[in-house]
Formats: sequence, structure tokens, C-alpha cells
Amino acid sequence: MKNPYQPVRDFEAALCEYTGAPFAVALNSCTAALLLAVKWCLFPGVKIVRTHIEIPARTYVSVPMSIIHAGCRPYFRDYQWHGAYQLRPSPVWDCARRFTGNMHIPGQFQCVSFAASKILAAEQGGAILHDNPEADKWFRRMRFDGRTELIDPMEDDIKEIGYHCIMTPSVAAGLLVRLHHLPKHNDDLPDYPYPDLSKLAAFK
Repeated sequence: MKNPYQPVRDFEAALCEYTGAPFAVALNSCTAALLLAVKWCLFPGVKIVRTHIEIPARTYVSVPMSIIHAGCRPYFRDYQWHGAYQLRPSPVWDCARRFTGNMHIPGQFQCVSFAASKILAAEQGGAILHDNPEADKWFRRMRFDGRTELIDPMEDDIKEIGYHCIMTPSVAAGLLVRLHHLPKHNDDLPDYPYPDLSKLAAFK
């Protein structure tokens, strides 16, 4: 039987060609991308982040939530940013408002968004752009409930608790067509007037 998720693989290959990233892992949102990327940085044998991760106080609310779900705590700092910012000190970047050709940064995990209001837009979607082959294998299992793609659940030896955040083939196919027509260079999206998240009760 042919791989029913082949459109997702085709879209990931096109993302790599467009952005210059050796690997691209398509997911159902940028939020899921941030969660998995931060979680990888805490993985035994990796552990390249501290307990606290610094982010701008004015960003989208799901960013600190992803940090918390991954097992860290957000530290808010009030500064201006444009297009993208690093979740310091980790190598994870929130690039939800940036998507352009050759944007890959070696050694980093860049999380992009394909939500309806973004540069490359669908009804949903996100991806992790990166160059780490071991992380790539892990991301692909984690996005698919800890399963191995194309292996029947009755035969798969699932060793880790995963997440349910794979991009659907129909979304991937639509994004692949849009990506084909996208200019090679795109300006960052305009700054958005996000509220100061440090003042919200959820993060006290």
C-alpha cells in the first residue's frame, strides 16, 4: 500500500528546498512545533536548556503555554521583536511571523506557522526547520502518538508517550501548491499589538 501521508513528505521536502533546512517536520500548528522543540532540548542526553526560558512579554499566549507543557517555566522580558525571536537560552525560535527563502539557521530549531493569517497560510499547520538527524527521528515519532510511520499499531514497539499533532495530508497538499507560487523573499509580518502576558493570571 502506498503511504497515505506522502503529501506530508512531499511538502516537507519542498520546505527544505525553500528554506535551506536539511530537515522539516510538518505539524498541525506552530504551537505543537514549539512544544516538541523545547521538549527535545530537555531530552536525556541532550539537556541544553535551563528550567527557565526567556521570551518577550508581548507574544502569542500559546508560546509560554508550550514552554510550561514541555516542562519549563517562561521568564518574561519586555522588549520589542520583529518577525522572530529566540526562546533563550535554547536553540528554539518562534518564527510564526516570518517565512522566507533560505531562512534556515544552522544548529537551531525554527518553528514556523501556516495558520490562516500567516505568510504561507492554510486553515492550520506548522513545522520545525532544523539540521539534527536524531531530533528528526524523535519529532516524527512524537507527532504521531509515539508511533512509527507506516507500522501497524499492533506491530509497533512504542517506547515513549507521544503527542497527536501530525499535519493531515489534505492540508499538506494545499500548502504545497501555495508554496510553489510563493515569492522567494517575503518580508516579516507587521508587528502585532500583543498584550503583556506577564500580567495574566495564568502565568503568575
